[in-house]
Amino acid sequence: MFPSPEYVGQAPSAPAGTGAGPGPQEHGRLGAIVEGEASVTSAMQTMQTVQTVRGAVEAASLGRVLMHEHLFIVTHDYWLNHPDRQGFDEERDVAEAIRALNELKAAGIDTIVDLTVMGQGRFLPRVQRVAAQTELNIVAATGLYAYSSLPMPFHYQGPGAMLEGPEPLTELFVGDIVDGIAGTGVKAGVIKCSTDAPGMLPEIERAVRAAARASVQTGAPISTHTDAAAQTGTAQLRVFQEEGVQLSRVVIGHSGDTEDIDYLVSLLATGASVGMDRFGTDFPLTTQQRVDVIAELCRQGFSQQIVVSHDAAVFNDFTPVPLMRALAPEWGYTFIPRVLPGKLQQAGLSEAEIDDILVANPRRVLAGA
Repeated sequence: MFPSPEYVGQAPSAPAGTGAGPGPQEHGRLGAIVEGEASVTSAMQTMQTVQTVRGAVEAASLGRVLMHEHLFIVTHDYWLNHPDRQGFDEERDVAEAIRALNELKAAGIDTIVDLTVMGQGRFLPRVQRVAAQTELNIVAATGLYAYSSLPMPFHYQGPGAMLEGPEPLTELFVGDIVDGIAGTGVKAGVIKCSTDAPGMLPEIERAVRAAARASVQTGAPISTHTDAAAQTGTAQLRVFQEEGVQLSRVVIGHSGDTEDIDYLVSLLATGASVGMDRFGTDFPLTTQQRVDVIAELCRQGFSQQIVVSHDAAVFNDFTPVPLMRALAPEWGYTFIPRVLPGKLQQAGLSEAEIDDILVANPRRVLAGA
């Protein structure tokens, strides 16, 4: 919908698909790791494991996976200063998360990817409390969620900023993957970036390139937020290709919000996967429309590049919880295991294709397996 402005201050890009790493200004502290312990990328690719909140698990044990969920989306400065208006209750909502994930496990889902990152209130100690009381795997993410500009700590420093310098976001994302998140010992298993209706604005492109460079340096997969109506996944893939990202480890999120098959096929043709990840809501598409899109993509041969999810949360202060419950009463973690396999079968998908969507495709993205 909007043109993508030229990235200001970026290092020279490697040719698409080469897998070449970033320029010298991006290496920083990682250089010592690479020299002293061989390549971080090689180390991660040889391990057929996936990092979860409780530690690394074998890729084969991931089971059925929901690839784009959230536990808590909390604007912490709002919550701390206006707890009476914001609505989050630590003990109540942690208990509800434990109940909901145990219910989800009983419904047949074994793993969720919690794509809550900076900009959405990621707080790992809270998630660890939940993980300690459920057998379901939770994959934590690093990255940044923003639509038009970076948070102020990054506004004045970095490529194209007033103070210039190397991109601090890249080092943050790499640190979350290699060293762990905020002293918790939890290592991120995926990188998230976002491009919404405003398009690939200059500061947003910085975050997308930082995600790409962190993926190239560590081997971690990328899962994105997009505006499907504005077709912003196209610009994301352009950046990923320029930075040498392995596109088979990329999920272009919220792709299930459109019936534009040509757009979706253009994403899939690069080797990336599409996230059909807002099941349980009837806006902008109904469940049947979402199912029909998946069926058509499978008929065209893309069953091994589709993943599904709800994009649900136990608590989300972006929209009032009572309003969302009224507008989308089915929007929760168990809609997919309860409803989707049957609807996909009715639409003509085979058991093998459904298994790809729920088991094999997520495992391939998360572990390269």
